[in-house]
Amino acid sequence: MPILPQRTDDEAPADEGTLVENFFRHESGRLHGALLRRFGMGNLTLVEDAVQEAMLRALRSWAMGGVPPNPSAWISRVAINYINEALRRGATAAAKQTAVGVHWETEATSAPAQSGTTEEINDDMLRLLFTCCHPVISTDAQAALALKVLCGFNLAEIARAFLASEAAIEKQLTRTKARLRAAGVPFGLPADANLGPRLDGVLATIYLLFNEGYKASEGDQLLREELCVEAIRLASLLVAHPLGDTPATHALLALMLLHRARFPTRIDAHGALLRLADQDRTAWDQPSIDRGLVHLAQAAAGPDLTDYHLQAGIAACHCTAPDVGATDWSRILAHYDELLRRKPSSPVVALNRAVAVANLHGPQAGLDAIAAIPDPARLETQHLIHAVVGEFHQQLGHHREAAISFRRALALARVGPEQLHLARCLERLEAALPLG
Repeated sequence: MPILPQRTDDEAPADEGTLVENFFRHESGRLHGALLRRFGMGNLTLVEDAVQEAMLRALRSWAMGGVPPNPSAWISRVAINYINEALRRGATAAAKQTAVGVHWETEATSAPAQSGTTEEINDDMLRLLFTCCHPVISTDAQAALALKVLCGFNLAEIARAFLASEAAIEKQLTRTKARLRAAGVPFGLPADANLGPRLDGVLATIYLLFNEGYKASEGDQLLREELCVEAIRLASLLVAHPLGDTPATHALLALMLLHRARFPTRIDAHGALLRLADQDRTAWDQPSIDRGLVHLAQAAAGPDLTDYHLQAGIAACHCTAPDVGATDWSRILAHYDELLRRKPSSPVVALNRAVAVANLHGPQAGLDAIAAIPDPARLETQHLIHAVVGEFHQQLGHHREAAISFRRALALARVGPEQLHLARCLERLEAALPLG
């Protein structure tokens, strides 16, 4: 029976505030799944209101009276009562929902307000994930809806993930729910014939969730590890289910585990970003690496080759190299070449490829690769390209050019640890420059 957040081998120690946030974030997905299974997708908005109300009441009540013995069941009961009351009011006022009322009255009185077995919860979570990724809505809309109802994201968090305004995301969510309602989308897992398109959306949503945790869009923290843990948990549920046990899912899970293995070393003791070359590899999480490599091997079953395979392969090259000098940059560059062939219009892939080129052929070759990126204006407002250019110029001894690039990168960086790292780079360069 799920109650307070149980830390697993995949989860790092966390303070009390983080544990509470994790609990409510996890409960949001579980509760949405259980309530939608019970009341149907036609009541999605009402379910969302009920979940929010239950969370607010829990915060108020538990702060004064303490956490109940089974907080999951407590929250479930509050949410169900809220929906029952709302439906009762609606049925009375409109006198048009008799059938629905009988249904929920029967359900509400016949089933106890419990949080369900582990199998029921896992199935509900997967049903919710696949329902959010129904092909009647766009890929971005699928991900936004899943982040809200499954992962407990608020509007601000979703807006940052999509580089959009909160108002735009709110409108999109409203349209999405209306479209699902109009299409009569059921709450359930798809038949095998409809699995493929939906699985792609599911994996894209999990990938987006992990990315937001791996590198926050803005704020004082580079990492939001609880989001990465949630993404890994969802992918683990997926590979354990016959519908999700595919090479692409294993590849995505491998990618996330291999990236997560480096979390302990991505920030130094003063909160600044640490480059890969500066990280203490003995502090990397070896069990996470081992598990990631197992899933990468399982991803090799069959002929499928996805972007997740290639990215996981790159991560594996880094995680298995004893030091930066021993890194297999030839293999990494080959993976980036293939990624760029598959995504020729992606400036981010081209920029990452330039880094691999520089490590293999020198910083000038890296600058040449960046100069060859088509439509570089799309990266101009991103701090990363200026940081990379500054790094290459610094390696070439072009200190003035490096300082100009680092200043530009610092002005564009929005995350505290990145700003601190760039400020230090600039400080060292300016100290080396002659006066005047």
